[in-house]
Amino acid sequence: MKQRFSPVLLKRLRNDIQINTLIEDVLKIPAKRSEGYLRFVCPLCSDTHTATNPGTNLARCFRCKKNFNPIDMVMAARKYGFIDAVQFLKPMLNTGLQDIEQLAKTILH
Repeated sequence: MKQRFSPVLLKRLRNDIQINTLIEDVLKIPAKRSEGYLRFVCPLCSDTHTATNPGTNLARCFRCKKNFNPIDMVMAARKYGFIDAVQFLKPMLNTGLQDIEQLAKTILH
């Protein structure tokens, strides 16, 4: 049986978990600040021609041309599948997630 996640949960994981914090403090990916951007070692190609954009909450590797949202970053850095990446990130959301998921289930069904 496939596990499904509510669109509300996925949106929160992508938008509410700050990409810079995830890279530096959670995943401990080598990174430094340069020219106002967070530069990190790409978990796919190991290049450092990278940057994050806090406005869009995305990270980008310019060498392999990959954009990462928080879920994508966990999948690449930890070599997790989608479900495991979501499960990894869920505890990082603030409390009340269960209420939001229940509300979403009620609305969608």
